[in-house]
Amino acid sequence: MAPWVKALHCTSTLQQALKLLAFQSRFCSITPKKHDLKISPNPENEFLLENLKLMGVDVSMARQRQPGVLRKNFTNEQGLAGFLQSKGASGKTVASVISRYPRAITRSLEHLEQRWQLWRNILQTDEEIVSTLDRSPESFFRSSDNDNIEKNIAFLSSLGLNSQHLHRLLASAPRTFSNSVELNKHRVEFLENICTEMGGNDPEQFAKDFISRNIYILIRSTKRVKANIDYLKASLKLSDSVLLALLQGPGADIVDVSNEYLKNNLTSLQQKMLSHGCRRVDVKNFIISYPAVLHTGAATLSTKLDCLLKGGIPLQQILKKPKVFDYSVQNLTAKLQELHRIGYDFQEKGTGILDTSQKRFKAKLGKLVMSPNK
Repeated sequence: MAPWVKALHCTSTLQQALKLLAFQSRFCSITPKKHDLKISPNPENEFLLENLKLMGVDVSMARQRQPGVLRKNFTNEQGLAGFLQSKGASGKTVASVISRYPRAITRSLEHLEQRWQLWRNILQTDEEIVSTLDRSPESFFRSSDNDNIEKNIAFLSSLGLNSQHLHRLLASAPRTFSNSVELNKHRVEFLENICTEMGGNDPEQFAKDFISRNIYILIRSTKRVKANIDYLKASLKLSDSVLLALLQGPGADIVDVSNEYLKNNLTSLQQKMLSHGCRRVDVKNFIISYPAVLHTGAATLSTKLDCLLKGGIPLQQILKKPKVFDYSVQNLTAKLQELHRIGYDFQEKGTGILDTSQKRFKAKLGKLVMSPNK
């Protein structure tokens, strides 16, 4: 072969090799030198990020909540958006749901349809479901196990909880249905054991009553609940029968707050009332008759009590009508000012007028103004 032909052949071969190398470099990462190496495992899916941004999703929030979702190659954000919007959700709601619970975009349409139908067996309208998942996206998307939810519905129904109870549970404490059935059974047994330990003769009814009064109880720590029950019994010196009646009634609603919160509120209430001449038995009876007062923070409770006392209401009357504590200081102050303006006598007429809605209060006030004997 002539030298010039050999040279041309070499040049052609070299060009083909360079082209092949350039083509391969488009699809294969080239290992950098050691000092240039920057580890970036599982980079985010840029196409997905652009998609989410166009949908109005807060990508920064999504990245903070569940970063792994943004690295997935296959997601269903468009299918999810179409599905939720077909149920009445707005684009803004869809974006908010994905921002707060990105894992929602990994659910298939088949899964979403099954989950929706399960919820529709309890909630009456699509609007209610949209409202619930907008408030708590995790409750709808957290579990991928539809069979578990179906089993939980069957189990909770077997306790004697009716459709209204299940409706309240799903609307306000939907995580109950994402618990494993075994966990829910364990917590129901915990409630039944409390009844048995206190000498109750119908633990199943006790558990049902407790759950229907405190819909959050199955998503609370049993350790916390037990500690609060023990604290109430010891600090108020309650007998088993009185404590059992309290827990089966309005007291069920206070045992799932934090231990410190309950202790601070109870201690503050006792100190405040004792300083105004109450006996310990008065405080005890007050709490038994109206345990919801322990939901009120210590500082707020003290301010409300001062407001009522400065308004000329005797403490004994306050104890007889404890629901006045349900109203804000601003509400009570405004009512007291109106009543003082017309010379209302609390000692003679009592405090019942304070425990009314604003509309009813105005109506009663109007009648008092027209009455010659206030």
